[in-house]
Amino acid sequence: MKIYTKTGDAGQTGLLGGARIPKDHLRIEAYGTIDELNATLGLAGAHQPDEKITNLLAVIQSALFDIGAELATTNPVERNMAILTEAAVKSLEAAIDDLESTLPPLTSFILPGGSPVGAFLHLARTICRRAERRVVSLAAETTAEIRPLLIVYLNRLSDLLFVMARFANQSAQKSDIQWHRPEKSS
Repeated sequence: MKIYTKTGDAGQTGLLGGARIPKDHLRIEAYGTIDELNATLGLAGAHQPDEKITNLLAVIQSALFDIGAELATTNPVERNMAILTEAAVKSLEAAIDDLESTLPPLTSFILPGGSPVGAFLHLARTICRRAERRVVSLAAETTAEIRPLLIVYLNRLSDLLFVMARFANQSAQKSDIQWHRPEKSS
């Protein structure tokens, strides 16, 4: 099978289920941003993070693939493509609680950065927030059913990615970079 099909040369793409829509459709933006998030997590993983982060990334990346497939499918419930479950959200919450228990409490806002893994996880968090915004917009503008669970998962995932970035920095013996309000000049 060839990787190129030429079916998208006119600016249209096919959804699972056969429908064709413009490549700049909000649905494509939503699952394209999920794909971008997944690739960014792959980049974080390529920097050999702590084993705990590596294991979390494997689970998250698979879930993101499921979300992308659901968003790329017309009538995903009918086509058995609505795979993500409440248990996935609970798993994220458990991971947040577990990682946070090892971190010092936050006393100020922190800036993205630190170790390479931490920085990539902060980047992933911002992409996750954009993906969440795209899915919220899609849910508001489409006649297709977008399960609220997808939005909940992405919301919780962005929280986990923040905590994972802090954990990665701590594992690399890098301190959080605290934000300080600049002094006003007179």
